[in-house]
Amino acid sequence: MARPPVRLVHLGLGAFHRSHQLWHTAVADEAGEWGYASFTGRSPSAARTLDAQDGLYTIATRGPEGDRLDLVSSLAEVHDGADVHRLAELLRSPAVAVVTLTITEAGYRLGAGGDLDPEDPDTAADLDALAQTGFVAGDAAPQLRTALGRLVFALAARRDAEAGPVTILPCDNMPQNGAVVARAVGVLAEAVSPGLARWVRENVAFASSVVDRITPATTEDDIRSLSERIGVTDRGLVVTEPFSEWIIAGEFPAGRPEWERSGARIVADVEPYERRKLWMLNGAHTVLAITARGLGHTTVSDAIADPSVRAWVEEYWDVAAERLAAPELAIGPYRDALVERFSNARIAHHLDQIAAETTTKLRYRIVPLLVRARSDGRLPTGCVRPIAAWVWSLRAGRRDSDTLAPHIDAALAAPPSDVTASLLGILDPAFRTDAALIAEVDAYVALPTPA
Repeated sequence: MARPPVRLVHLGLGAFHRSHQLWHTAVADEAGEWGYASFTGRSPSAARTLDAQDGLYTIATRGPEGDRLDLVSSLAEVHDGADVHRLAELLRSPAVAVVTLTITEAGYRLGAGGDLDPEDPDTAADLDALAQTGFVAGDAAPQLRTALGRLVFALAARRDAEAGPVTILPCDNMPQNGAVVARAVGVLAEAVSPGLARWVRENVAFASSVVDRITPATTEDDIRSLSERIGVTDRGLVVTEPFSEWIIAGEFPAGRPEWERSGARIVADVEPYERRKLWMLNGAHTVLAITARGLGHTTVSDAIADPSVRAWVEEYWDVAAERLAAPELAIGPYRDALVERFSNARIAHHLDQIAAETTTKLRYRIVPLLVRARSDGRLPTGCVRPIAAWVWSLRAGRRDSDTLAPHIDAALAAPPSDVTASLLGILDPAFRTDAALIAEVDAYVALPTPA
């Protein structure tokens, strides 16, 4: 099977990219005119696996009644994320029209205010490397640590090649993700040169999107089961649910696939849908990951079947629904559909997987609702409970992988009476001095379990 020509580039080749952007592109592009060159994130292993399979892999859509299997062929090239030289080569081509990203919220290295954090060690290193390197045609690629640092180096290559405009389309769970990435890229581009920053402003479009498709980590049992069924071992297999959503707003001056054919929606403004998804789905996932593991639950379907946990999610949804009143959001049916999706026991969405980067996730998913409630003088239990459970777990020594671990370590090293306030201050500086919130959280921390 011939690979399609590369016209799309992606940073963050993981299971979600395979179940979402690559799948949507394969469905929309029957003529095979839009191929992806995708780069891994932390580990190059996915690139090695998929390259050995000529970019082909199976997507198993797992519904309550059984699986549907599809072969996805829109992946034209796969590369180690550290291969900045190849990334720059690709961006030098006028044929490349869109760069999509799924690097997780933490991968953007943003501070509590939502802008690029210059004190992040990897960001600081990239700023220095870009400033020292500048960009001259033929320069060796510097050792860049962050996805956005690598992207900016590649954009400099595109400018040098006079390859024309391009669109950056982030697909991570952040409000106004296009505008956020535009600001961060602008800071990094300025480190290269004011000229590059100006070129980015004039030639790079930053679109925004909302993405949704529950995609748990593929297990060895999944791979073995597929092998028994089709007679081939597919180590690139991705397992996902039937539901998929992609809502996009923005300009695509160099063109794009007709993603609407795959069910994607092109809208004028994604913000209402961002909030619905972040607060209702992602926020509920974080509530489950923080609270239900302490009761022995390991998956979303297991947790939502527990009446106590279900009640905690519902009380959180009640708070979120107050802020999502627009009729077009259809919150009632959306909420019912989430319960059905969460209850699909054939999707083993592990709470440990969701719990990674909880601090950053809280900032985007639950803290905005609590900030709004505090401005009204309220302390809604639906928001306080998961935040208190996070504090409880950290104070009890229960840790998950977290880019903000140095900040957490510093907060935990504070005098005992100040630890809760210090941890809350990581989520929002105003929480650091919110006596009522601190007292409420401390009351939960005194309990024998985190919820």
